[in-house]
Amino acid sequence: MAMAPGAATAAGDRLSDAPQVDAPGLNYFVFALFFIFGGITSLNDVIIPKLKELFTLNFFEASLVQFCFFIAYAVVGIPGARLVKKLGYMRGAVAGLVTMMAGCLLFIPASQTALFPMFLFAYFILATGVVLVQIVANPLISLLGPERTTHSRLTFAQAFNSAGTTLFPIVGAGIILGSIANVSADQLSGEALQAYRQTESAIITSTYLGLAAALALVAGAVWMFRNRLKGEKHEQTSLADGLALLKRPRFGYGAASIFLYVGAEVAIGSFIINYLAQKEILGQPESVIGWMVSIYWFGALVGRFIGSAVLRFVSPGLTLAAVAAGAITLILISANTTGVLAGYSLIAVGLMNAIMFPTIFSLACEKLGPKAADGSGIINVAICGGAIIPPMYGALADATSLAFALVLPAACYAIIAGFGVFARKPA
Repeated sequence: MAMAPGAATAAGDRLSDAPQVDAPGLNYFVFALFFIFGGITSLNDVIIPKLKELFTLNFFEASLVQFCFFIAYAVVGIPGARLVKKLGYMRGAVAGLVTMMAGCLLFIPASQTALFPMFLFAYFILATGVVLVQIVANPLISLLGPERTTHSRLTFAQAFNSAGTTLFPIVGAGIILGSIANVSADQLSGEALQAYRQTESAIITSTYLGLAAALALVAGAVWMFRNRLKGEKHEQTSLADGLALLKRPRFGYGAASIFLYVGAEVAIGSFIINYLAQKEILGQPESVIGWMVSIYWFGALVGRFIGSAVLRFVSPGLTLAAVAAGAITLILISANTTGVLAGYSLIAVGLMNAIMFPTIFSLACEKLGPKAADGSGIINVAICGGAIIPPMYGALADATSLAFALVLPAACYAIIAGFGVFARKPA
């Protein structure tokens, strides 16, 4: 974790009102990073129904998009933390943005070959860059202000993440899902099928090429400010030292809760368009209601601005337990009803998700001090829950139904509620 000289507080010291790192204005760049990686991640929810139709996939096969994206957190999380410690936060952010650009450009050969595995590889490289950026963003925003307001500040920064997850799917749904033709892939074969896949996947490529251009601009801007963090220092530790943090009950339980939270949130987001399109829910085609996934993410945006204020006065642990219980209630309503009530109660889970990630992260990492970068790396590995839970949800949905499969994210939220109660007191 980057520390300004004298910024660290000894255990038992009163929390100071002084920023832990003196870098005025840098928080705006960090907010931009949250916006970008949030938006790119949420585009997966629009791509999944498109690729499902294009390659005639079942729910489990379609969920491999999320598997290849989020498995990067398990593969890159710890090495990425070590790279960031070597390069520094700002240069580490540039490395992540450039890697994201490379992932976007890989959609060109994926489109030309119209092969599903090529799309999966492009998503893995794109996610590798996202992981690096996220390793930088979470601990850095924690440093850019007083220690006593870390929970609130991280929640506020996550609101920019939610702004990206709200806006990107609206644009993506209009460009990508709006292009679904009257004919479908399961009606074609041979050369006609290959031509159809190339034509339709080219639309996906154009979207990501636009993102690559935007990422180049942001990377250039961050590079210009690469020396803004004066006196940045990192404690060099081994992989064993990082993994040893899991022996701390608070941190270990928190890492497990991140795994379950991301898995539950991504599982619902991945299939919410398909869920709403069902005859017994809204009964509209994906091309018509694809934009509604943005309402799911917009709930998180609104909730994070509200949560940023609430967490200044209310116990973060008890707040976490309350919203997790709210998510379970909404899932039970959706799974046991039909029509508009079923659809919008599931969408409303996004509001309950709002404060979960930043609150779990900050509760788990309390008092890690100079080992916070290692903690951030471990937490980023735990985000691979987005690679594991959605395929489990997809397989369960294939075997039963999308509604019955909601029991899986409900169980995840139950365990998260337990962590909130467990961590209700300061570390």
